[in-house]
Amino acid sequence: MRTILFLLRKEFLQIRRDPAMLRLLLVVPIMQLLVLSSAATFEIREAHTYLVDEDRSSASRGLEDRLVASGRFRFVTSSSSMALANDALLGRDASVIVHVPAGFERDLVRRHTATVQFIFDAEDGAAAGVLRSYASRIVAAYSAELGRELRPTRAAENFADRDPGAGVGRLDVRTRSWYNPTSDYAHYMVPGILVLLVTIVATAISSMNIVREKEIGTLEQLNVTPVTRTQFIASKLLPFWIIALVDLALGLAVGTLVFDLPIAGSLPLVFAAALVYLVAALGIGLWVSTLVETQQQAMFLSFAINMVYLLMSGLFTPIESMPEWAQWVAEISPVKHFIVIMRAVLVKGADFAAVQVPLFVLAAYGAAVLTLAVGQYRKTST
Repeated sequence: MRTILFLLRKEFLQIRRDPAMLRLLLVVPIMQLLVLSSAATFEIREAHTYLVDEDRSSASRGLEDRLVASGRFRFVTSSSSMALANDALLGRDASVIVHVPAGFERDLVRRHTATVQFIFDAEDGAAAGVLRSYASRIVAAYSAELGRELRPTRAAENFADRDPGAGVGRLDVRTRSWYNPTSDYAHYMVPGILVLLVTIVATAISSMNIVREKEIGTLEQLNVTPVTRTQFIASKLLPFWIIALVDLALGLAVGTLVFDLPIAGSLPLVFAAALVYLVAALGIGLWVSTLVETQQQAMFLSFAINMVYLLMSGLFTPIESMPEWAQWVAEISPVKHFIVIMRAVLVKGADFAAVQVPLFVLAAYGAAVLTLAVGQYRKTST
């Protein structure tokens, strides 16, 4: 432990002696947070939808058919339980709940008006707004169709005699936006940008760390000391681990003050997930650093990796809109899993049980890449 402390002191002294590096580590990520959090919205091609049909009538089945035929909604499952639907919405198995209450068809026939409820996962407020618009148009068209079908019936004729101005077959659509009721797009983007912030610090900067030792000639001196490979990698990982956590704390503060970012869940859970994620991100950077010989090579290789990670992470482009093969590739990205955790905890207030799967994936990823980094350093140092 004493050896690692001496190595850490050396690393922090090197960082302090490089003012440009400090500015890069602390200022640039915050600027990215302020600028990129206003990124444009995107179209939703297909929303995973949970159907709660308590009526089970021909009218409710007709509504379901219209939603599916639009190509905008895909029913992943159905039940008569709102509790199960809520769990699906929290667990990201569905992004929309369609609730058809009991007596739906009866109300259409007798009172010529009925209620259907759409509940949207408004974690992404812009996407929820787009889906709400799609649903309104589809239901309006179906309502008009029902009006034409019900008009010749005796009940409709009697109703028209009593109230000539009343509509026939009108559906009363009620919508609710959960988790992000104001549909503020920044609440969706800021957690993702925070992940980008710590990823740049962890991967890009750490990838040039060992290479810098090679270029200035100190790596050979360290190799002849009693410092073990594990101690050496730990001393390279810990400084940027700490700095990335500081950046995350600063980013959360800026997001709260500037963008009114809600922190609905547990901050300790956010930082615990960040600790696990940073092991994976730093491990990748250190592994890159052991592969190349110059800082320029490290910069280009880390840039290529980060581009793939970020574009396949769901930060700017919804994963649901990608081809199926790309969705499988996206599962390899640790950035994607950390973004899921950040958005779920900060915006939805999810607990450990709700994010344990992506958290365990990050832990496994971190163990694998850190082992790879240590093994690659052993090869290049012998």
